[in-house]
Amino acid sequence: MKQLVECVPNFSEGRDKNKVEAIVAAARAVPGVTILDVETDPDHNRCVLSFVAPPQAAVEACFRVAQKSRDLIDLNKHKGEHPRMGAVDVIPFIPVSGIEIRECCRLAEKLGERIGRDLEIPVYLYDHAARRPERKDLATVRKGQFEGLRDLIGKDPARRPDFGPNKIHPTAGATAVGARRQIINFNLNLDTHDMAVGKDIAKRVRASGGGLQAVRAKEIDLAARQQAQISTVLTDYKATSMKKVITETARLAAEHGVKIKTTEIVGLLPREVLVDFAVETLQLENFNPQVQILENRLKAVEALGGEDRGGWQQAGELVADSLSNTDATPGGGSAAGISGAMGCGLGLMAIGISLKSKKLDPANRPILEQAQAELRAFKSDFHKLTGEDAAAFDRFMEAAALRKDDSSRPGKMQAALTHAAEVPLKTAAAAAAAYQAVNHALPAGGTAVVSDMQCALHLLKCAGLCAAENVRINLGGLKDADKARDLEAGLSACLKVF
Repeated sequence: MKQLVECVPNFSEGRDKNKVEAIVAAARAVPGVTILDVETDPDHNRCVLSFVAPPQAAVEACFRVAQKSRDLIDLNKHKGEHPRMGAVDVIPFIPVSGIEIRECCRLAEKLGERIGRDLEIPVYLYDHAARRPERKDLATVRKGQFEGLRDLIGKDPARRPDFGPNKIHPTAGATAVGARRQIINFNLNLDTHDMAVGKDIAKRVRASGGGLQAVRAKEIDLAARQQAQISTVLTDYKATSMKKVITETARLAAEHGVKIKTTEIVGLLPREVLVDFAVETLQLENFNPQVQILENRLKAVEALGGEDRGGWQQAGELVADSLSNTDATPGGGSAAGISGAMGCGLGLMAIGISLKSKKLDPANRPILEQAQAELRAFKSDFHKLTGEDAAAFDRFMEAAALRKDDSSRPGKMQAALTHAAEVPLKTAAAAAAAYQAVNHALPAGGTAVVSDMQCALHLLKCAGLCAAENVRINLGGLKDADKARDLEAGLSACLKVF
């Protein structure tokens, strides 16, 4: 089973879109990382980033998030309703598949040691990774927030970090790194702005106040919405469900003559949490989710030998879904690379069938074999270019996120724009060369695969034209006229092939 870890770095920025995008881009640039969710909240002034990755890629991505956050976030200027002690406030590792919680603890230790050493940020291990019993609770680790910890670290032995210097980082504060099970971040928004009411309810809901088991709660001032929020964390949703949290919060609110107006789920949660909520709310009897939920039943049927959609169909769905979300990457440049790889693949299939045919003219074999070798190489190139295009966009966003008074910003932005034009130009050139290879092999191929060869040509032309659009959009921002002309000339030469 493939090892996958979920990471949910919480960093202290929820208002500046450019900074958020630059920090998220730092994680996305690591091979193997799949971004699941980016949740920002201007009142909390906080972002919750969720992604999955193999263990080592997860550690690398989390380190880059911490590094970029250190560079972009100054806690001396940060204001928000959510408690925080660091630019990256907390980084948990959560087992998803093929990995146990104890292995996540080792990942936390590895990351914590590296952040402390290379970024000079004090790190506290928490939850399952905690080395001290009192640090198992994140609220205890974060007590006093950045300002309070700044005054105590280096003086109070109880606040000595597990890794890094025994002093606060002047702008990035400190970071909690841990390993934990899946938790639920669940907010309840009241129809009042009376924070005294919110404080009383939060105190009586949370476990530490004698309330619900495995629940943390804090009142949050949603100033822009003129509401008090009860922000809860369900650390064990089997012990206390969302339904129980709603019921108890509503009961306490009624004592003050107020109601729950809306609720929010922050980040991701397991499907069974919502199923449990529905079962509890509907007061269902004898309900079996594995049998009575359609999707679960279909999955079971497929596992038992029912309809097998095949890995290639699932991969196609994944690509289409990735292109259809609102993230800037993957975009048109990556789509061009995917189209090029598909064109090469289809050409290879047609050539392979032709080479196996008993009707093949021996004189055509060298032509087909040469085209086969070329398309294999081009297919590999397209796979690399697909990732390079997304990375080129992330590089530009990183440059754009630099402070406007940074003297290096204009030069870095121009260099990033140039690179962002050069990558799709490589894609267009590969598409043109692969198109010629297929076109040359077409007369030598078998008649049964002529349509496949033609489709391969259409896909490669599509790759070239899509790549061209991405070259042109970036050329428009280049200030080096000579460089822009050279790139435009190169593009024109590629497009003549089609």
